[in-house]
Amino acid sequence: MTTFNQLHLVVFEENDITGLIALSNSVGWDYDEFEIRTVMKSGEIFGHKNAEGEIVSSAAIIRYDSNVASIGMVIVHENYRGLGLGKVATQKCIESVSEHTAIMLVATEEGVPLYKKMGFATVDYVHKYLSNNFFSDKNLACNEYTIEDFHEQNFADIVSLDAVAFGVKRSNFLQNRIKQSKQCIVMKDSHGEIIGFGLSILGPLNLILGPIIAPDSLTASLIINTLAKDHNGKLRIDVPSGHAKFLKWLEQSGFTEVNKPPVMILHTEKMPTRNDTLFAIAAQIFG
Repeated sequence: MTTFNQLHLVVFEENDITGLIALSNSVGWDYDEFEIRTVMKSGEIFGHKNAEGEIVSSAAIIRYDSNVASIGMVIVHENYRGLGLGKVATQKCIESVSEHTAIMLVATEEGVPLYKKMGFATVDYVHKYLSNNFFSDKNLACNEYTIEDFHEQNFADIVSLDAVAFGVKRSNFLQNRIKQSKQCIVMKDSHGEIIGFGLSILGPLNLILGPIIAPDSLTASLIINTLAKDHNGKLRIDVPSGHAKFLKWLEQSGFTEVNKPPVMILHTEKMPTRNDTLFAIAAQIFG
């Protein structure tokens, strides 16, 4: 029988990536090398190894530019459940940041009771949408806007737009995510000002669309149309609540809602406000 005495809580490093991928695969999740590298560059991953050095649990924390962080990748191998490993690794994430930090996570159904006991409260839901057959909307156009590929000189504007949409600056994360992206585009108005942007990330199962920042649902739809139109595989997008018109367009374009996990926050009173321009999150681990 496995006991805590046979397990070691560690901070994972680059040479642990293969083991973390194996742990992810063991529960049917699709973390790959590129995603884990972005997580490591943007934060830390804690977890347990057994006596043989096999990784049997994980929990990651992403730290943003001020007192906001996001927890994700909370995984326990099925052979090691019931030992409290997930709680220990998650608590280690919490202790790695200031007590004044608002910490968010997107919970699995199984994780909700644990997170409630740890002080997290449900504040919203994320709509997880998948598409096997995206219908590119050829009639979707707006003469007022132009879409261009991202250039380095756009970065400051993107960080500023993201900060008011997400509630906090995420300079380091965005820099890492853009490097990982298959495509990053910006939307400019008639004056050449950037009013929105979007990224696509090619994962092992899906092309992930997000973050998507836009002033309205039409602009968000134009960004999605551009990112998705030439992709022949599966698509995924995670949309915060409050965008009913945009969700309807997604469904008309071939997306189907498959899950609606809760967004939970520790220290909700410290969570900054958002301006409703976040139409898709980067991924559930990044809040």
